[in-house]
Amino acid sequence: MIIDNDLLSMQQARILAENACAAQKALALFPQERLDEIVERIVLAVTPHLGELAKLSCTETDGGLWQDKLVKNGFVCTNVFERLGAVRCVGVIAEDRANGLMDVGVPLGVIAAACPSTSPVSTTIYLTLIAIKSGNAIVFTPHPRAEKSMKRVLDIMIPAAHEAGLPEGCLTYLDTVTRSGSLELMNHPCVSLLLVSGVPGLLEAARSTGKPVIYGGTGNGPAFIERTADIVRAVRDILASKTFDNGMAPSAEQSIVVDGCVEREVVQALEENGAYFMTEVQSLALAEHFFCPLGKRRKGTMGVSASVLASRAGFSVPDGTRVLVARRKYVADNDPYSRELLAPVLALYVEDDWMHACEKCIELLLHEKNAHTLSIHSQDEEVIRQFALKKPVGRLLVNTPAAFGGMGATTNLFPSMTLGSGSAGRGITADNVSPMNLVYVRKIGRGVRDGESLLGSARPADVRPANFGSVERSDNEFHGTDQLHLLERILKEAIKTIR
Repeated sequence: MIIDNDLLSMQQARILAENACAAQKALALFPQERLDEIVERIVLAVTPHLGELAKLSCTETDGGLWQDKLVKNGFVCTNVFERLGAVRCVGVIAEDRANGLMDVGVPLGVIAAACPSTSPVSTTIYLTLIAIKSGNAIVFTPHPRAEKSMKRVLDIMIPAAHEAGLPEGCLTYLDTVTRSGSLELMNHPCVSLLLVSGVPGLLEAARSTGKPVIYGGTGNGPAFIERTADIVRAVRDILASKTFDNGMAPSAEQSIVVDGCVEREVVQALEENGAYFMTEVQSLALAEHFFCPLGKRRKGTMGVSASVLASRAGFSVPDGTRVLVARRKYVADNDPYSRELLAPVLALYVEDDWMHACEKCIELLLHEKNAHTLSIHSQDEEVIRQFALKKPVGRLLVNTPAAFGGMGATTNLFPSMTLGSGSAGRGITADNVSPMNLVYVRKIGRGVRDGESLLGSARPADVRPANFGSVERSDNEFHGTDQLHLLERILKEAIKTIR
């Protein structure tokens, strides 16, 4: 029997969306406490499998380090879970009795979600938790390169959620994965919101649906080391961030911009901490390994260690090399190092002062229109303030490793595995995506002032009532018809002038 997987996937998408819509209507009636119980049961069910899932995702995607993927999985099931417990996002979420105000959180409905191959397990768990926490149904379309990992973690969570009382159909996934099925799901009228996390290939299709899109991407995020920074600490932070999961964390640094007067100290600290500075020939050879001549990214380059990348590019590096560094001068379309490299590779730019560095950072942020994350290492509060005010970016991280600060591990940002982009048009939020991004807030306001007195104080004493023009005129008044004649004359004169 010949099976058309495209048609099968599209049919599954329709069924899943319709079932999710019906199930979510029941879920929308659940109080916050009951939703929290389901979330807790899911976390308890998946936690014993986190190591197995980390190894599976690393093997399947052939990128990253399973130990670091385990850290991300554990972060969601501990730090994120703890933070979610303090959030109310459905029902009455805020009340100001003194001023007669109340906020009510209302679920959006059915969410269609796509997760990245870089963090398939942790992102799937995270989106499941925040969707159910906020009373929404969620239907996943697994990433083709991480299909086994995503299906495995969902197969663990779904039965646990049902046993805890989640209506069947509220947490599901597309079993036959094709692009046609994903597009059918996103376009289905039962779907209210699209959540595209780290899958740029689906972004344009998602935006064309006319539905609200939350886009959690990565980006060419620079790190600026300013002259007042603690140089050694800054370099260690950057390398710890860039080597985490072999450079695949969503907010990890992609380049370093250095204040010219501290260039020598920065280079020395980088070399002492495992950075290898490539020659221009080596840089070009490595770039060819990442991208085809027409600019398309080659497969098998994400999340690969520095030594393996160097070997594939035809040169060797000393033992203990953690990161490959390419010196660059300009941000250009034909320079691969101006693009996002999800690997332990960094571009290094040197600028005369912080103002020129500021401009370089803006160029890098806007080059691929992601404007995701920027980090700065400085002790000068005025420089930090200027960067905060002027950079077109979703988040600015100060004196912290960007991979960890962006996800809220070393900062007090909301702990999240889906980080919004700051570029206009890429999505509806630049937040660290939380359950509050999956509800709308209904505003309730009680009357506290008298309407008649407000109208009376606002209306001038000589303003005529609504029937003005229908009463007899006095010598100094116009009839309503006289007013119309006057307007008619003015319009005729205007038309003559135009002609």
